Amino acid sequence: MSKTVLLFPGQGAQHVGMGKDLAEKYPEAKAVFDKADELLGFGLSRLCFEGPEEELNRTDVSQPAILAHSWAVVAALKTHKKGRELLEGATCTAGLSLGEYSALAAAGALSWEDALKLVRARGKYMQDACDLKPSTMASIVGLDDEKLSEAIKPAQENGIVVLANFNAPGQVAISGEKEAVEAAMKLAKEAGAKLTVPLSVAGAFHSPLMEPARERLAAEIETTTFHSPHVGVIANVDATEHREPAKLKNNLVQQLTAPVLWAKSMQMLVDHGFENFIEIGPGNVLAGLLKRVARSANRVSIGKADELAAAVE
Repeated sequence: MSKTVLLFPGQGAQHVGMGKDLAEKYPEAKAVFDKADELLGFGLSRLCFEGPEEELNRTDVSQPAILAHSWAVVAALKTHKKGRELLEGATCTAGLSLGEYSALAAAGALSWEDALKLVRARGKYMQDACDLKPSTMASIVGLDDEKLSEAIKPAQENGIVVLANFNAPGQVAISGEKEAVEAAMKLAKEAGAKLTVPLSVAGAFHSPLMEPARERLAAEIETTTFHSPHVGVIANVDATEHREPAKLKNNLVQQLTAPVLWAKSMQMLVDHGFENFIEIGPGNVLAGLLKRVARSANRVSIGKADELAAAVE
């Protein structure tokens, strides 16, 4: 029997209009957005459905927006027999960075409402940390991890710059102080990188510059109730499956300043016989990254009403 994992996207997957078709077609999806508005005390659903884009892209808005959208998809899937079978047939969940919170909720480790509150706080604390020092991220394509790590070392004389997101083989995001990242991009290009792309983010996520956010978020996570999940959750920090509530909490705290081992997580799942990968939430970034790890894996992205309809046919 083939094994299935549910995947949940991270920041950057948001787009104006996200979830609108789901809310119009499924009262259960609309109820998720309505509840999110109520819990957060502002019109998150309006920003998802109508924008403006610059408001939706704010770190403290996009994070709860992506989680709410992912959960609206889950709620809509549950209204179909095949949708329920897809969800219940999964033996593991994983989420990219912010998506780990959605993955934990889907696995039953915490309520989606608590996950939403945590990511709202996470987004705010990360934004505050970004405001302390000019920082950024960039995507580097076409160098292996070791070569990239070696190539950017001289840039560290300009400030902090680290390898932050190992998204797929030959595709890594670097993160750090602005001058250091700019210098690292030039060095990577000289070392043979095919592409160096500045990322449109508020600052240096998954780097030591997020330490002020990590400390504040740790206090929030500590007071949130976590349960033993009914399926394992793959952690970004070590690409390993976890089920122990205390460890799940600690993984989320460490995640803010640690690199995201996404490519390693996907390779581990493939090596353990997972064949079906269902991406739940806005966009299809995770399906695209997976293609670079395991071209033969079955990949399905469900974020829109028509994608959901096709999945439950």
